[in-house]
Amino acid sequence: MPSLKSLAKDTAIYGLSSIVGRFLNYLLVPLYTHRLAAASGDNGVITNVYSYTALLLVILTFGMETSFFRFANKEGEDDRRVYATSLWAVGAVAAVFCALVWLFLPQIAEPMGYAAHPDFIGVMAIVVAMDAFQSITFAYLRYQKKALKFAALKLLFIALNLALNCAYFLTVEHPDVAYVFYINLLCTATVQLCFWKELRAGFMRPDKAVFRRMLSYAWPLLILGIAGILNQTADKILYPLLRPGHQGQVELGIYGGCVKIAMIMALITQAFRYAYEPFVFGASKEKDNRTTYALAMKYFIIFTLLAFLCVVGYIDILKYLIGSDYWDGLRVVPIVMAAEIMMGIYFNLSFWYKLTDRTIWGAILSGIGCAVLIALNIALVPRFGYDASAWAGFAGYATAMTLSYIAGQHYYPIRYPLGSIMVYVVLCCGFYVAMCSLPADWPLAWRLGLNTLFILAYAAHVVYHEFYKKKHRAKA
Repeated sequence: MPSLKSLAKDTAIYGLSSIVGRFLNYLLVPLYTHRLAAASGDNGVITNVYSYTALLLVILTFGMETSFFRFANKEGEDDRRVYATSLWAVGAVAAVFCALVWLFLPQIAEPMGYAAHPDFIGVMAIVVAMDAFQSITFAYLRYQKKALKFAALKLLFIALNLALNCAYFLTVEHPDVAYVFYINLLCTATVQLCFWKELRAGFMRPDKAVFRRMLSYAWPLLILGIAGILNQTADKILYPLLRPGHQGQVELGIYGGCVKIAMIMALITQAFRYAYEPFVFGASKEKDNRTTYALAMKYFIIFTLLAFLCVVGYIDILKYLIGSDYWDGLRVVPIVMAAEIMMGIYFNLSFWYKLTDRTIWGAILSGIGCAVLIALNIALVPRFGYDASAWAGFAGYATAMTLSYIAGQHYYPIRYPLGSIMVYVVLCCGFYVAMCSLPADWPLAWRLGLNTLFILAYAAHVVYHEFYKKKHRAKA
């Protein structure tokens, strides 16, 4: 199908930038975990502050990114006017937010536990405000199919961020964690300067009527977005409150460092999302769109399961991305990756309520999943630590995914190839169990060799059943 080929091409471009970018970003993990000892708790500070910024980014964009795609593709709407309205709305909210944070900085920093370092909060408030504004300009690039410029700007930020972090952390004997946030501010401002063409395109008067329509569509997405991001960050925000004191920051730093290894799954999901969102709204006009959505779901699951096996199979190598005093938390990596796969499936399923304008369902479903995650964190983290955080995320995503499938089949039924998908899930689980069953005292080369065979066996099954067999059936 031409539409699937287009999706694959855009996913490849977004994915390449994400993969290369995340690889470069991964280099910060050994840098931080080797230069900031686990016992210092500084990595816990980074994990905690960035979790707050992720939540704030969702609030400041308040669903306008998806709303832009929806209305820019609607008949009778002026896409440039929709873009300008989105840009002005998010920019105004971000500016007010930034001013309020700096006005009440001491009062905000103290309850967050950063009374001695309010600059952490102030600097990141500017960063998150700029990121919110840039989310609309990046969406405009996606809408215009300018995937290469999108990828180039994402890579510019990451390369500059990596270079400046290395220059600081490798030359200063006792590095200050504050410079992580200062460098982020500089890099974000640099990328902002590259959007002069997109800003000029949006330099027209916003339309109040368009904004009201967009806001009506977007507000449930805001609730959905808050619930969704809390599913990813609530454990890291709550952890210092549930395990107070310096030890809590140390444990959060270990958990945050190990979660970075599992983020290969978030990388794939993010690349898919960047291409899939404009693709879905564009494909909604085609007659065979539901078949296309079903196939996209199947291939997403197939390749994320392959990525899962690769990370688990080579964890004995990947663990060197983080300092050895962080290795105690490696046991949570498979759990977090499995949760990320379910989050990706949930995102794929979520388009039934976006296409039918029932976005309130997204808020309800994500809210339920988030409630499960938060409840399990509160109940179990004080006793079981970050193991409970990982399992709470798994349970939250599983709940939202399952409920979304059930509701979606009622309002926007799609015949997903569940039998074929389950074959891959069972196959992946079997190979995972086999990998975990290998004796720990075996030579590393033996374990890696057998794990490689397991991965190749899974890949061979995919190639045979999804490409070779179907090709021969088509010829027959």
